Amino acid sequence: MSALVLAQALEGDVRVGLEALASGFAAIGYGLGVIGSAIGVALIWSAVINGTARQPEAQSKLMSIAWTTFVLVEVLALIGLVVFFLV
Repeated sequence: MSALVLAQALEGDVRVGLEALASGFAAIGYGLGVIGSAIGVALIWSAVINGTARQPEAQSKLMSIAWTTFVLVEVLALIGLVVFFLV
């Protein structure tokens, strides 16, 4: 075999290896993004619980704010999922 044929074969293997590596890094990145999202959701609901315990009459207002911010955090997690599958 000539050196050119061997180099072309090796290039194909390296490209496949790099694609697998990029896919692995994308999975790690999405996992870290989900952890961040989970921490954000926990902070939101803990603030609602603390606020309701301190001032029970403000529960309805706190819940509406909490649901709004919860949706925003979860949408960011879903966008991360979409980006993961696009990469």
